[in-house]
Amino acid sequence: MPDEVDISIVIPAYNEAGSIAELSGWISRVMEAHGFHYEVLFVDDGSSDRTWEVICEISAKNNQVKGIRFNRNYGKSAALNAGFKQASGAVVFTLDADLQDSPDEIPELYRMVTEQRYDLVSGWKKKRRDPVSKRWPSRFFNFVTRRISGIKLHDFNCGLKAYRNEVVKHINVYGEMHRYIPVIAKWQGYTNIGEKVVEHHPRKYGKTKYGVERFVYGFLDLISITFVYRFKKRPMHFFGAWGTLSFLFGMVFTLKIIWDKVDAIYFSKIPVTREITDQPMFFLALVAVVIGVQLFLAGFLAELTTLQSAGKKEYFISDKAGI
Repeated sequence: MPDEVDISIVIPAYNEAGSIAELSGWISRVMEAHGFHYEVLFVDDGSSDRTWEVICEISAKNNQVKGIRFNRNYGKSAALNAGFKQASGAVVFTLDADLQDSPDEIPELYRMVTEQRYDLVSGWKKKRRDPVSKRWPSRFFNFVTRRISGIKLHDFNCGLKAYRNEVVKHINVYGEMHRYIPVIAKWQGYTNIGEKVVEHHPRKYGKTKYGVERFVYGFLDLISITFVYRFKKRPMHFFGAWGTLSFLFGMVFTLKIIWDKVDAIYFSKIPVTREITDQPMFFLALVAVVIGVQLFLAGFLAELTTLQSAGKKEYFISDKAGI
């Protein structure tokens, strides 16, 4: 019977052929020095360089190293999700493939998960080796995410994280939601989330794959994930509530308009000088009723599609190595 795997390390890689071999060797030295039973899962996210060839070469020499290859570039979230599905270790780590995250941090993070019983431990790049143009927007982004999520982390987007295996098996990462894995985990019930200051190295090979636009997309994703994970199981609670309020608001104005007309004709005997359709209140009531009905129908349709979209896979694996 094979030994149980203590640690699984999931590493998304996109055009990182220059760093893969060095990173793999570094990981092996750390794992062997501490006597861990481990596996390394490289996920080639549709690279156009020799990344996959290098992964296959390493896997052929080291059976602890495995590879997954996408048929095209799907993004970091899909790569992590695919790695999480394959990971068998009691503790699952994520590392970036650019050598900026240090495998030397793994033993202490492992101890925090296994001994201090954290569900998730996130690295904190307290001293970042990045330009100011990336550091300051990142600080603002982390501040907003802390306020919205209630999770006291300084660095949500750090690539170095450790998870109990159960956590990664019960979360689904898609789109660009890899930045918010701690938020997703919390809303799935894994609330014991810790943090550790980790060393951040300057990039040694290649260039960054992210530009300024990632901060814009990041905030849009935060709004999206806040909505999705609060209402994905009950979209009618959101759309239905607002739809009902809008509908009732419109009906109240409609009844008032009708009453004013009836009162003017039959009770007050006031000559009617303006038609109902000439009153701004009529159009306000009409819009409110229509929006209310639309929101209610949107919630109903969202309820119907929730089950159909559950578990939908957003990537296609074209090849594997060592698995």
